Amino acid sequence: MTVSRREMLKMVAGGSAVAALGQMGLSGALAADTGGFRAMVGVFLFGGNDAWNMVVPNDGRYADYAKQRGSGIALAQSSLVPLTGTAFGLHGAMAALKPAWDDGGLSVVLNTGTLFAPLTKALYTSRPDLRPLNLMSHEDQQNQWQSMRVRTFNYNDGFMGRINDRAQAASLPPLISIAGSNLCLIGDRTAPLILPASGSIVRNGYNVAATDAATKARQATLDAFADASSYGAITDLTGKGMSSAYAQAVEANTVISSATSAVDKYFVHPTTGAALTSDISRQLLRAARMIEARSTLGHAKQTFFVSQGGYDTHTNELASHNNLYGDLANALAGFYNAMKALGLQDNVTAFTMSDFGRVFKGNASGGTDHAWGSNHLVIGGALANGKVHGRYPDMTFGGPEDTSNDGRWIPSIATEEYVGAIAQWYGVSATDLPYIFPNWANWNGGGRGPVPLFG
Repeated sequence: MTVSRREMLKMVAGGSAVAALGQMGLSGALAADTGGFRAMVGVFLFGGNDAWNMVVPNDGRYADYAKQRGSGIALAQSSLVPLTGTAFGLHGAMAALKPAWDDGGLSVVLNTGTLFAPLTKALYTSRPDLRPLNLMSHEDQQNQWQSMRVRTFNYNDGFMGRINDRAQAASLPPLISIAGSNLCLIGDRTAPLILPASGSIVRNGYNVAATDAATKARQATLDAFADASSYGAITDLTGKGMSSAYAQAVEANTVISSATSAVDKYFVHPTTGAALTSDISRQLLRAARMIEARSTLGHAKQTFFVSQGGYDTHTNELASHNNLYGDLANALAGFYNAMKALGLQDNVTAFTMSDFGRVFKGNASGGTDHAWGSNHLVIGGALANGKVHGRYPDMTFGGPEDTSNDGRWIPSIATEEYVGAIAQWYGVSATDLPYIFPNWANWNGGGRGPVPLFG
């Protein structure tokens, strides 16, 4: 049986060796950087974020919001953090992001989700062939957000991986996950460097100073495997990939394990000054350190994937959100302040993604069930100041934007229009956009196109 290089990558996906294998054989024909350093940081909120409580109307529509959500889910209007100059407020636990908003470094994108084509309720009802497959399924909607393919179950690769297929190669991959192996990261010719959220990268059982016979024999075997050309192409490729991955681990460790860094001091609680310890804050701190070391690493551009779980809030949502949103906002605020300290706030953009939104009407358990459209946050100094993009849905149950009778809103902005705007800012060329976003033709023309996030 002949095993292709791509199949080989899939077999070893999830370990650091995949990064080395993914970089092998890349030609010098990859597009060189021409626009200065840029970094994009995707923050995936796993479980389906009920962002109807993350961004809330703070004007006359609040009364309808409170009535339709119900007393078990609706937030008190007095608890909202006003987004000055707009008709909206953030969840009270996200107060740490208010300075970023006032600074022009935070934007909101309303009612965004997976779409195959522009969709009205009439089309949703009469044309099931225009709907994304398996709506409201965690796995499928996560895959569709990450692959940008909504009418196929053939999820081969993800948009971040495809972006980096067109990027300038480096000895240490500029596509970096601090949230494990995810579809979003797989490209045709590239794969990510996967870093732990804490601690360093280690080779279990490896000790160069070992004197016992068993350990020395094992290490000698690994050293011999580093040059396995006499054992065939696949074995040689694997050996070289492992050796390269080990070298990459050493290089990455110098950054993530350094005792000092200019960015660490910004990852503190805005009130108490205590160091942030949540998983999302540790991930974003690692991303900030890798950005700080961009020149040493030879990275003209960097792409990061980080995540936060816990958003499948079928019960006790209000308490869950207080914790989740507090951790998320503090981490994002620390990250934004770190980028400002590095003078890179205009060069780095972070943005949220999630499986789907939640049903607008609360359930009997103080939670919400799976739905579709949702709201998202974008953080960075290059944004058009103080913008809420898109349109808040008509809150009528069973109305023109509800696929049911309890508030499962049809998105008005497609994932391609949302993430595509960030990809353009990042430097993806017009000719490469259809490769990054396979359904780009449906969202580029006819009055549709990238959200005007940047100004």
